Amino acid sequence: MVSTTQVTWQLSGFGDEIDDDPAVQIAVLQALGANHIEVRSAWGTNIVDLSDEQLQALATLLSEKGMKVSAIASPIGKVDVSLPVEHEVERLRRAANAAKVLDAKYIRIFSFYYGEGVQVESIRDAVIERMRALADVAEEAGMILLHENEKDIFGDVPDRVLDIIESVNSPALKVAWDAANFVQVGVKPFDEGYAKLRPHLEYLQVKDALFANGHVMPAGEGDGDVLRTVEALKADGYEGFASLEPHLAGAHGLGGFSGPAAFGIAARAFAKVTAEAGVQTA
Repeated sequence: MVSTTQVTWQLSGFGDEIDDDPAVQIAVLQALGANHIEVRSAWGTNIVDLSDEQLQALATLLSEKGMKVSAIASPIGKVDVSLPVEHEVERLRRAANAAKVLDAKYIRIFSFYYGEGVQVESIRDAVIERMRALADVAEEAGMILLHENEKDIFGDVPDRVLDIIESVNSPALKVAWDAANFVQVGVKPFDEGYAKLRPHLEYLQVKDALFANGHVMPAGEGDGDVLRTVEALKADGYEGFASLEPHLAGAHGLGGFSGPAAFGIAARAFAKVTAEAGVQTA
C-alpha cells in the first residue's frame, strides 16, 4: 500500500562509482534526479590526496553545473588501529579542508581495522581515543563526522557503533546507516540496529545485501530491510540525505564501483522503494 503522505529527501550518490571523471559523475547523477554528490575521489585520486589546484577545479566544476556536495566520503579510520593517533588526525584535517572548499558539512569516517587474531574488545580504548581526537578536529572545523558501519572495523555491529557514539559524546560525531554492511556481518539491520542507532542517525547510505553470500544488491532486493527502514525514517521525521553507494560491479582501488548503467539500476531500485514508502527525492 502506497503512503499518501509524502516527504522529500535529498538524493545523492558516490560519484566515483560512476566514473573517474567528475564531469561524467555529475552528468549521470543529475540525469537520475540528484542535485548532490558524495565525493570520495576525482580523476582517480582520493579526496584526501587531491591538490589544492584539483580541489579548486572540482569546486568550480560543481558550481558551474549547479551541483552541491552532500558529504566528503573520506577513508579516515580505514586503517589499522595500531597506527599513531596523529596519523588519521592529520588526514582528517585534509578531508576537512576539502569539505570547506567544496562547501560540505559532513565527512564520512570509519572506526579502525585490527590485526588477525586480535580480540575486538582489546582495541576498544584505542578506538575511542582515536575517535575522540577525530571529533575534536571536526568540532574545531564546524563539521560533522559520519561513522559508517563497515565490516571488519571496530564499529561493525550496532552495539559497538552505539558504544563509540555514546563514549565520544560529541555533537560532531553521528551515524551513517549502511544496511548492506550490517547484513554482511550477520546483523538484521532494522530489527537489531534501528531502535538503538536512530537517535544518532544523520545520513542514509543506500545499498542492500544478501545474508546467504554477502553479495551486494540494489535497494529492496536483499535482506537489508531497506523498505522498513525508509518507512520508519519517514515516520520519525527524517529529512536528510539518501546517498546511493551501489557497489554493483565489484571494487576498484578507491572503493566500490558500479559504472553508469549499474548505477542507474541502483537508482531506479531505490526510487521504487521510496515511492512505496511515500518519500520523494530531489
